[in-house]
Amino acid sequence: MATDLSYIRNFGICAHIDAGKTTVSERILYYTGKNYKIGEVHEGTATMDFLQEEQERGITIQSAATTCPWTHEGKEYKCNLIDTPGHVDFTIEVERSLRVLDGAVAVFDGKEGVEAQSETVWRQADRYKVPRMCFINKMDKIGASFDFSFATIKTRLGANGIPIQYPIGLGHDHKGVIDLMTMRAYFFEGEKGENVIERDVPEDMLENVQNWRKVMVEKIAELDEALMDKFLADENSLGVAEMKKALRGGTVSRRCYPVLCGAALRNIGIQRLLDAVVEYLPNPNEKPDVEGTDPRDKDIKLTRPHDEAAPFSALVFKVVNDKHGDLTYMRVYSGRLTPGSRLVNPGNGKREIASRIFEMHAQNRIPLEVVTAGNIVAVVGIKDSFTGDTLCDPDEQIMLERMFFPEPVIAMSIEPKTQDDKRKLSEALGVIRREDPSFRSNFNEETGETIIAGMGELHLEIIKNKLVRDMKINVNVGKPKVSYREAITKKVEDVRGLFRKQSGGRGQFGDAVISLEPFTAAQAAEEELDFDDNVAFENAIVGGVVPKEFVPSIEYGLRQAAKSGVFAGFPLINIKATLTYGSFHAVDSSQIAFEQAGRIALQEAVGRAGPTLLEPIMKVVVTVPNDYVGNVTGDISSRRGMIIDTEDRDPVKLITCEVPLSEMFGYTTSLRGMSQGRASNTMEFLEYRPMPAALVKALKEGEAGTKK
Repeated sequence: MATDLSYIRNFGICAHIDAGKTTVSERILYYTGKNYKIGEVHEGTATMDFLQEEQERGITIQSAATTCPWTHEGKEYKCNLIDTPGHVDFTIEVERSLRVLDGAVAVFDGKEGVEAQSETVWRQADRYKVPRMCFINKMDKIGASFDFSFATIKTRLGANGIPIQYPIGLGHDHKGVIDLMTMRAYFFEGEKGENVIERDVPEDMLENVQNWRKVMVEKIAELDEALMDKFLADENSLGVAEMKKALRGGTVSRRCYPVLCGAALRNIGIQRLLDAVVEYLPNPNEKPDVEGTDPRDKDIKLTRPHDEAAPFSALVFKVVNDKHGDLTYMRVYSGRLTPGSRLVNPGNGKREIASRIFEMHAQNRIPLEVVTAGNIVAVVGIKDSFTGDTLCDPDEQIMLERMFFPEPVIAMSIEPKTQDDKRKLSEALGVIRREDPSFRSNFNEETGETIIAGMGELHLEIIKNKLVRDMKINVNVGKPKVSYREAITKKVEDVRGLFRKQSGGRGQFGDAVISLEPFTAAQAAEEELDFDDNVAFENAIVGGVVPKEFVPSIEYGLRQAAKSGVFAGFPLINIKATLTYGSFHAVDSSQIAFEQAGRIALQEAVGRAGPTLLEPIMKVVVTVPNDYVGNVTGDISSRRGMIIDTEDRDPVKLITCEVPLSEMFGYTTSLRGMSQGRASNTMEFLEYRPMPAALVKALKEGEAGTKK
């Protein structure tokens, strides 16, 4: 079944936690006929939040995909919708969804406007060049203000928002929306707001609405030179059709963002939002051809058109473990796929078979006989391809751009209670790693512990619950620990790593001399050096004192030593090692000997280069009533925090600060205690910074104590 791509919309709903994303998604499913009953987040019945953990907590943890139809002006459109989480611990879910979407609806709270996590999501969408429109939700909330929320889109996001709707009434009086294009009022009546009634603009609102329309017309005219000339000649000469065309062009090219409003919980404005999605967000054809590289030569750039006649290419953006076999979600960029098709993963060279193809509706599925470019589907039968991998035609290979996965900042130990649990645990951790690329796990040989690492306390708690409750594995869990990093503070030269072993017969001999210096990603790019795991290596050997075949072994040994840490057992980052000299033995030298020489050289060099520890710093935004500001700021200072900005939003203040993660365990609970439950906070990873020397010493002594 070939589908005309101009009638497909791949879009996501994304926003700050509690702005109402899932409620908006549930209304969309109801009005498009996908659901006959509206699921509610607060009742734990939301279709898109189908995990038990999501229903209990009332939050979205994993992005859910669904396909639904929408008829606009007599034409039926196919909408592939992804509802993403708002909590910063699950930022990877937003990241991978945005990578494969053509457009997004950013939802904002009508009282709070643009909040901290909204800015993070907006930056992620910028990274993947995703066109967006804004929906100011919760216009029925006490204290909601369209004017204020609209202003924050400009001031906090620096975005060119264009108002195309205005609310009728605010708070309890919110009844509908006014379309500023046509100057018509829309009311949503019936038990579920299913009847959209069009009326004249209420008399008492006319003057204010006309002022907003002027703002809209002027901003639209700025998008198109011909329209601007026409507008300057006569402000009232622009027609609705030409304004819509210019606004669509501006939205697709990300020069502007249409702003709509409503109240999803009271079923106001969602049908008009869907109309705007098909009118202004791009179809797959309007996005540039997907770019990639030739797997055999990374310097050769390739493209694929959004066309079913082109060779097949798709990007895996999610893997879900399922009792019937792993479901691999993919966005098809070019070509067509039928059940039983043979594919290849150019990243690892593995051959794959797409045995069955499904169109997804949250956790329900509809089998498909064919899928073409521009669609999002789930496939069963893929064994060795994970999030970020490309799948393509074995005869016409292409490697699509991979995704950005942040490093974990928090870790904790986990120990199986029985031998049977031990076996099940390693399988279960493999399953979770496949599903969640921001999760890491490794076995610590020294302590015999399994260490799991993630993006925050909530992230690790949910993984622990998944292991215990869903996978029925009995485990003891340690306290969360911060993932520190090692670094050096000065450059050292001519440090020798000599590995010599004689034990009868043939011996082992490797000799490497290196210089070591602090280094950054920007320097690596300038010098065109690989900066894998934030470590650069340069071979400056002249005259063949170390044969070429042993140089990769030295680099490997060096990188492995950096990974496991030299100074305090944490990964060593931001360094450049230059191999300057060495020697070899015609009989006793081997790759293993030079690997050990590289390891020894790095360990020696770090000891002389002023080693220190870096700690993760979190950007924390606290929303606190004015009465408790003193308590909160004093507490932040006592946690080694630095207040960056304080914004007054009567009757609360927004305090933005930067605090070490090690000081933030259990912060939400203590914040509630000092504000009688009225303050809230969001926290996201900012960067790694050097730790105070006294704390480095205390931490090292503590680590030594636990290892004895």
